[in-house]
Amino acid sequence: MSEPMIDEPEAIPETLRERDQWVCWREEERDGKPTKIPVTPGAGGFASATESETWASFEAALDYSETEHADGIGFVFTDDDSIVGIDLDDCRDPETDDVDDAALDIIERFDSYTEVSPSGTGYHVLITGALPEGRNRRGSVELYDTARFFTVTGDHVEWTPTRVARRQDALTAIHREYVQDTERDTASESEQRDGTDARSPTTDAADVDVDLEDEDILEKARNASNGEKFERLWNGNTVGYDSQSEADMALCCLLAFWTGGDRTQMEQLFRQSGLMREKWDEVHYADGSTYGEKTIERAIATTSEFYDPDAGGDTEDSHGQPDGVTAGSTPDDADRSRAYLAEKNRLLSERVDELEATLEQKTERIETLETEIERLTDDREAREQETAQSHEEDSGTGNETGDDSEPASLLHRFFGGQS
Repeated sequence: MSEPMIDEPEAIPETLRERDQWVCWREEERDGKPTKIPVTPGAGGFASATESETWASFEAALDYSETEHADGIGFVFTDDDSIVGIDLDDCRDPETDDVDDAALDIIERFDSYTEVSPSGTGYHVLITGALPEGRNRRGSVELYDTARFFTVTGDHVEWTPTRVARRQDALTAIHREYVQDTERDTASESEQRDGTDARSPTTDAADVDVDLEDEDILEKARNASNGEKFERLWNGNTVGYDSQSEADMALCCLLAFWTGGDRTQMEQLFRQSGLMREKWDEVHYADGSTYGEKTIERAIATTSEFYDPDAGGDTEDSHGQPDGVTAGSTPDDADRSRAYLAEKNRLLSERVDELEATLEQKTERIETLETEIERLTDDREAREQETAQSHEEDSGTGNETGDDSEPASLLHRFFGGQS
């Protein structure tokens, strides 16, 4: 390459640069589509995300990426670190910089180092945390934490942090919402096709009407088994959370439970809390929604049970009941049977997804190896041809000398010896 792909290497967080987990990559066409082949820095051979001897330092990878043998650099995820990569595909318009709502939501909630992908049509987010069990890919969202390499461009998104932040709570929530929870998405899509709002501001999800004054809601929340947690968040204490955004979400989930998912009451209660800040009213989404509106929307969507005044149990933990069971009530045999079947189907679905993901990875590995074998074969044939051509040229030169010089030399020695 005549020019370096990364203009400002220092834009890449030191957390990544200090690790010897770097490879290069080059783009080759495979079955009519471009494929990024991992390359060992310096050597040029095929690199593997599971073989550390094919990795190098950041500096070595960067230097090699500036040669004609590579198109860029990549970071390898391993079990020895807690770095997680989030790949968001086909979510950015490179001409206008417009971003899909879902991608923008994910980027803002992770609030960590983010850069534009090599194609310019996606984003890569890097955080630290432990990737939850289950599937790691759905649609245009994919999560990596080991045995994969991530292309790195250094094209930092300026409104995101310059460091790789720890975001375990956000990772757990986003994995559940965007990757794991297929049932919720199916229901949402069905409702949207019917022309209805997937998240009603009333209590459709809870199917109860709390109808309590703000003061009563606060009293019940403070006297609940998790009242101490509620009180801390209500007073603006974010200790235990990686960011204030996660604390905002936690308080809204508690408010969602106690209000029965009433958006209006959740809004007016949150504004009275110590977490209220200017960001709450800022428009952060392409549809004109504010940060506060989306936070409330997500809180209602992720809350699986709601307070029911008629069922009693005022002191129940707002997140301690099984999914689909209203606080204070007991599921009957039919409920248990449905819950068992639903869980069994979920586990089977997860297993199928895992096997499909494994098969996809193995297929990619086979394709990569086939491409590398083809390249090495071509290189070998080219070298053999060059060697054969060189031998022919050497042989031609020798014959010319042998035809003229050698006999003359013999005659000279013969007659010279006679004189």
